[in-house]
Amino acid sequence: MRFRPHAAAILAGAAAVFGFSPLDFFPATLLALGVLIHLWVRAPSPRAAFLLGFLFGLGFFLAGVSWVYVSLNRFGAMPAPLAAFATLGFCAFLALFPATAGWAQARLRAPLAIPALWVLTEWLRGAILTGFPWLSVGYAAIDTPLAGFAPVGGVYLLSLLTIAAAGLLWLIAANRSRWPAAAGFAAIGIAGAVLQSVAWTAPSGNAVSVSLLQGNVPQSLKFDPSRYERTLATYARLADASGARLIVLPETAMPRFLDLVDAAFIGQLKAIAVRNGGDLLLGVPTRAQPDVYRNSVISLGVSPPAAYHKSHLVPFGEFVPPGFGWILGVLQIPLSDFSRGGTAQQPMAVAGERVALNICYEDAYGAEILRQLPAATLLVNVSNVAWFGDSLAPGQHLQIARMRALETGRMMLTATNTGITAAIAADGELLARLPQFIEGRLEVKAQGRTGVTPYVAFADGPALALSLLLLFFFARRAGSR
Repeated sequence: MRFRPHAAAILAGAAAVFGFSPLDFFPATLLALGVLIHLWVRAPSPRAAFLLGFLFGLGFFLAGVSWVYVSLNRFGAMPAPLAAFATLGFCAFLALFPATAGWAQARLRAPLAIPALWVLTEWLRGAILTGFPWLSVGYAAIDTPLAGFAPVGGVYLLSLLTIAAAGLLWLIAANRSRWPAAAGFAAIGIAGAVLQSVAWTAPSGNAVSVSLLQGNVPQSLKFDPSRYERTLATYARLADASGARLIVLPETAMPRFLDLVDAAFIGQLKAIAVRNGGDLLLGVPTRAQPDVYRNSVISLGVSPPAAYHKSHLVPFGEFVPPGFGWILGVLQIPLSDFSRGGTAQQPMAVAGERVALNICYEDAYGAEILRQLPAATLLVNVSNVAWFGDSLAPGQHLQIARMRALETGRMMLTATNTGITAAIAADGELLARLPQFIEGRLEVKAQGRTGVTPYVAFADGPALALSLLLLFFFARRAGSR
């Protein structure tokens, strides 16, 4: 019956999410993609392939980014029916990208081009309308031998190889070119394992002591004026108990504009940093004019003052696209119309390191992190994922941060409001983390590194060029039959 392929596509899409954190079961993603390839190969027409890709994408995104509903309804005060409709619409839009890949391979009669088409549409998803690169399938491969390719070509190269591996498994299961497919599958794994042994970057200087603070301020109370003094006291106490040379507070740890924060409190934080012979990074909104404000991180301590202003803003959460001002009457999100920071900001010179700052989901854009490289010796992300409650989002965000460390060959430190606060090694290994929804301080030693991985040098270019080359080759080959 015709509904069976459609149901299989939706279920396979939902199952593919199991390969992402916090579930981390990569075989589920690999098998789910194999099911999609099987459905596409058997689809009777490009239109049918489009629908199957759309249904797979709908299941994939509804399961994987269900936390959008949590943000809109629970913390944005959007009525439940409207939040559900908005989440469904958003996921349906995202599903158009795998649907397009399915249609194109059927239209070109080139199933072997599926990995290339997937990567190209996945890249477009991360670029169109400010982009949403969340759940690129390459992230699911971070704990497999394929991770060795991350410093070479980034997450999109891992996506290409993941889809290719799924296709090879399908060929084996379908008894089509079984031995060549098995050899190809093994070769990809062996090559990745060999690349994992390559040291692309080298330690620079001595390790620095770092304290990552997690204030655990509930999102529902974060901007409550009655909670303000308690928030300041929490971070002052956590910072004062640290002897680290670098202390990092989360995104908007101070829930007021910097010019409205008591100067004595800022002085207190600076005195703590100076006492430790280092610096403190503070997440706080700043403004130059009453109606022009930015999501910022400032430095306090022995080094010259510096600031980083977030440049990639979240639509509707941090800025309102033209023509959508009415939505502010539905959502109740404080500070929802930030101005963008510049795209040529340089690493902060603090605590003897050159720190590349990124705020919230800026680290989901690998190529944008490279703007501060190779000058940076250390990566620091400050976030407030309390917006998504106890959902899949914090674990997925941590997985993204791990990929950025692996691509660049630098440690990544993440300081968050409610979790997951963590220290990640240059090879993507999770060194330490705090549990979610507790107040705490994570003390780690951070080793700065220098050097250039191929990904730092060429960004997403090689993965996209390879995808285009493969698409051209297989499409031309199919057309000549």
